[in-house]
Amino acid sequence: MKASRYFVPLFLCGSILFSNAEAQRPERGRDEYLGRPIAQTMHYLGAPWLVRESREREEEPAKLLAALDIRPGQTVCDLGCGNGFYSLALAEQVGPKGKILAVDIQREMLQMLKERAEARSVPNIKTIKGKVNDPRLPVGEVDLVLLVDVYHEFSHPAEMLAKMRESLRPEGRVALVEFRAEDPAVPIKPLHKMTQAQCLKEFEANGYKLVGQFDELPWQHVLFFARDDSPLEEVDLKAWANAAP
Repeated sequence: MKASRYFVPLFLCGSILFSNAEAQRPERGRDEYLGRPIAQTMHYLGAPWLVRESREREEEPAKLLAALDIRPGQTVCDLGCGNGFYSLALAEQVGPKGKILAVDIQREMLQMLKERAEARSVPNIKTIKGKVNDPRLPVGEVDLVLLVDVYHEFSHPAEMLAKMRESLRPEGRVALVEFRAEDPAVPIKPLHKMTQAQCLKEFEANGYKLVGQFDELPWQHVLFFARDDSPLEEVDLKAWANAAP
């Protein structure tokens, strides 16, 4: 994806991968939210793109995993888990006493994850068939909700943010990872990118505050949010260093 040969999967993101998106939306959702057009849901037929070999060098997921500051024994939700690219790595981080709640709205994605977890003998992943307006998470039990390149596809963003907020422990966090819309060099269609400002606008409108950020990934913003009544300290947003003035 950094060179022309990597663009084929990205073009698919606008066609085959999203061709049956309405099948994933049993309830009609929004077409836009707070001025942002909502993208369609990635179809399970595009799952191989999530585990492509080039993802390691294009997105540097090891850096993201280190920045999450996950501790053994925690309960972490991989929301929009797909076929488990991050779920499997998170399961190792939380250890045998921790738990991964892997949520997706497509049964096919969850089945792929189950098969991959069984093949690797990973026992601490619980798959959850979510709804478009409810991830079906336990109330007040989650230490971290990880959203990797998926929030911009939520057809019911306000409802999902409310349910996510309910699921968090007092010091629980949401890690929002989205491709940088400020950077035209990021080879992702604009509909699948978000600016820092838009991320902040949507989360603050739904009872969250910014408690951290990580700016060291090649293509993606990482913003950490907590409930607005959390004891975690609110921080000021640092504009992406290479953003246009």
